[in-house]
Amino acid sequence: MSDIDTPIPPATFEFLVMSLKMQAEMQMGLLHFGEESERPKPNMPLARHFIDSLSVLAEKTKGNLSMEEHRLLENSLTELRFRFVQESEKK
Repeated sequence: MSDIDTPIPPATFEFLVMSLKMQAEMQMGLLHFGEESERPKPNMPLARHFIDSLSVLAEKTKGNLSMEEHRLLENSLTELRFRFVQESEKK
């Protein structure tokens, strides 16, 4: 199966939240795909940008989310903020 044949997941709120969360995790160095020797250095300002983007999403969608969507967004933000502090303290 080539890259062109790979199915694209549906554009959902959950997919958007998880995509932004994964980008933040990658920028903090928590996720890496590939050889360990090719692992990029964490980019904490960019990680902060993705966390801030999720915060904007939470603020702009307040009152318009299902309970599951609200929990996903709030839990993602809580986890990312905690991990951000942990990773920042390593330096």
